Amino acid sequence: MDEFKCEIKTSNSKSGPGDAGRTGSWRVERPVIDLSKCTPAKRQKDSCYLCWLYCPDGVISKELEPKIDLEYCKGCGICAQECPTGAIKMVEETSLIEEERKNDEKN
Repeated sequence: MDEFKCEIKTSNSKSGPGDAGRTGSWRVERPVIDLSKCTPAKRQKDSCYLCWLYCPDGVISKELEPKIDLEYCKGCGICAQECPTGAIKMVEETSLIEEERKNDEKN
């Protein structure tokens, strides 16, 4: 009989307010766009924008270099799933927070 494996992800961030639709600090994963793979950014033409179309929170800009408003992004990962070129990856929030803190300490 096959074993059922279930991966559980938990937030390691500090609790914070989620006022007015803001995410606060409970997001577990954050989307990161690789612009070298992103169709509109690479071609410098309006095209694709499936990430913008499918984002349930409407936090992705429809620009030649799409941007994600991380203040309101919930980290659902739909943008990464819908991206046909794999330009969007979901990255663990805690690893990025630690990296940002190190960069702040250097400056």
